[in-house]
Amino acid sequence: MEESSGDSMSVLATRICNQINSVFTKSTSIPSPLQTTVDEIASAAARGGKVFVYGVGREGLMMKALCMRLVHLGLSAHCVGDMTTPPISSSDLLIASAGPGGFSTVDAICGVAKSNGGRVLVLTAQPESGSAVKYASVVAYVAAQTMADDGGGVEEEGGRASLLPMGSVYEGALFVLFETVVFKLVSILGQTPDEIRSRHTNLE
Repeated sequence: MEESSGDSMSVLATRICNQINSVFTKSTSIPSPLQTTVDEIASAAARGGKVFVYGVGREGLMMKALCMRLVHLGLSAHCVGDMTTPPISSSDLLIASAGPGGFSTVDAICGVAKSNGGRVLVLTAQPESGSAVKYASVVAYVAAQTMADDGGGVEEEGGRASLLPMGSVYEGALFVLFETVVFKLVSILGQTPDEIRSRHTNLE
């Protein structure tokens, strides 16, 4: 079956990328999620702290992707829930994602991190009403559509049906945000491409 010009791979990919890009072009009075995330990770590295990440579902997959790159950058980074995850302490940072504002597991883990003196960075699209925010040392506002506000049939500008359902805009925005964070940290941490590549697993 031949695809129409409006449904071609390049056209659909462009629409998806534009939808994700719109998250970062919205004007808000809240500091950039990029600068907030970079500052928190760089500060943890400077004090010799560990970085922990946590998220559920597809958000959780984006968090794991970030964790992998932080390890490649030479940081002591860990996914909450792994059998080898160490305890959190006052020099450490937890980065947790709660796109719709909160999840019972995210809230609980943030609470444990806070009670043990860890610094908590919460990434969310609901910075004012989310339940996870009360545990945060700092909040990074990712102004993207999630399941909390997808309306069951969100349209793009121009009245076209959105290609990205439920929380996909938020999750895609996390991927772009984290790649940009890593790009910035390479310079801040003084890492070379060879050093980064040397830390990639060879057990594949």
